[in-house]
Parts: sequence; structure tokens; C-alpha cells
Amino acid sequence: MSNTNVTIELVEKYLALTEEARSKATPIANGDSEEERLVSMLRMCDDYASDARHFMQEGDLVRAFGAINYSHAWLDAAVRIGLLDGHGDDRLFTLP
Repeated sequence: MSNTNVTIELVEKYLALTEEARSKATPIANGDSEEERLVSMLRMCDDYASDARHFMQEGDLVRAFGAINYSHAWLDAAVRIGLLDGHGDDRLFTLP
């Protein structure tokens, strides 16, 4: 596989990676304000993952790849700022 081609397999790999990360991360938000922020961030994660699946089904693999990376970035950000616990997994998350 070339480094310049976005394939269905590549998008599926990152969809699976993001699903794994979404399942592994657990909330550690404290208080209503942090919980609201976390809910918003997780909604963005889920929405971008849904967009990625939609774009993949439509055959737009570049947008699908971009969307799943945005999805994962929302999880990464929530771990990084302390709203989710990534459980020390530096394969799935950029840890603080």
C-alpha cells in the first residue's frame, strides 16, 4: 500500500482504532461544567465517526479519512485536558 493512497482498508483501520479508543476511555470530568464539556466533545467524536462512515459509503475516502481523524482528535483532546482517562494507553491516545 502506498503512503499517498487512502484506501477503504485504511479508513476501516482508523474507524476500528477510534472505536477501540472510544470504548477504552472513561469519564473523569468533575462537576457539571466539565461534564457538559465532555458530553459536547464526545458528541463531536461520534458525529465525525458517523460522517466518516457516510463518506466511506459514498466512496469519498479522503473525506472519510479526514473525518475519522477529527473524531479521534476529539477523544485525544478530552484525555489530554483531563476529562477522560486514557488508562495510560499511549497507542490510542496522546497522553498528558
